[in-house]
Amino acid sequence: MSSQHVTNMRAEIAEQPAALRATISALLPRAPEAGELASGTRHVLLIARGTSDNAAVYGSYLIQVHAGRLATLASPSVATAYRSRVDLSGVLAVALSQSGQTEEIVETLAWARDCGAATLAITNGAASPLAEAAEVAFVTQAGTERAVPATKTFTTQLAALAVLAIGLGAALDPGELRGVPDEVEGMLAVPQQDLDPIVTELAGDRGVVVSGRGLVYAAALELALKLKEACYLHAMGLSYADLLHGPIAVVDARTPAILLAADSGPALDGTVELAQRVAGAGARAYGIGGGDRLAAACTRALPGPRLPEWLAPMGLIVPGQLLTEELSRRLGLDPDHPRGLSKITQTA
Repeated sequence: MSSQHVTNMRAEIAEQPAALRATISALLPRAPEAGELASGTRHVLLIARGTSDNAAVYGSYLIQVHAGRLATLASPSVATAYRSRVDLSGVLAVALSQSGQTEEIVETLAWARDCGAATLAITNGAASPLAEAAEVAFVTQAGTERAVPATKTFTTQLAALAVLAIGLGAALDPGELRGVPDEVEGMLAVPQQDLDPIVTELAGDRGVVVSGRGLVYAAALELALKLKEACYLHAMGLSYADLLHGPIAVVDARTPAILLAADSGPALDGTVELAQRVAGAGARAYGIGGGDRLAAACTRALPGPRLPEWLAPMGLIVPGQLLTEELSRRLGLDPDHPRGLSKITQTA
């Protein structure tokens, strides 16, 4: 594939500021609606697969840290394979699906409502079965996404979850959320001169570990998924706490680590220490975000967004998306159409 060819994936990465701006404008006024739906509930159950499941990880941390509610990820097989009855009274079930057409997610949300949960959908499909199955639907404004690897639908899902957290009573500044599109736009406007040497080095690797912690963990999982989908790398997405419990042994001269962090927050110190440990063991450590401290501890680094930790994942994933798209083309692959994948995945 010619390096001059603009892929759908690259074009859609560039569309994220507009998609985020439209999504935040549409959904932020509806935050009280989510709060009203959730009145009488104490627990949030997040239902998703794939990229949407990575977004749900962000929602879980955000809601627990800032809204003071227990939030957990659902196991859809409990509903669709085992067909178990679970008492979900006092639960807000939130189902996420880019298309809103994944039958397993639609069925699980219907099951949750039948078990007593209040139901909310986050989807890019306004007239989708998922939107119709929910009591309240937060429809993201990402527009049509042509590339199979999700980009703008992921970041707009994060924005929708931020609105949900605000609706659930999180003491977060809506003005900071409104500033995210401008920050992402600024990031995309800066030439990515630091990207090429990282792409060149990763092109010779078979695997990579991608790590972050807390609110940033979702972006690490999503970057690992993108590298699997579009570059066919053996990419392992791990919390750095889990990485230190044993899998760090896989990090070596042929298996580098990509470490993501916000510029502030309780996870930054540990990420810097992990970068120092990786580099000290003779492996490459690539940083995304984390300010000057993480960059100084890494072999190479990409700048992250100037956003508070609760919003940082929306910006941190952007350099990762650009890295994935460029690496895929460097490997002679088509990032728009990864082998074996389609835009809508159905699971039994």
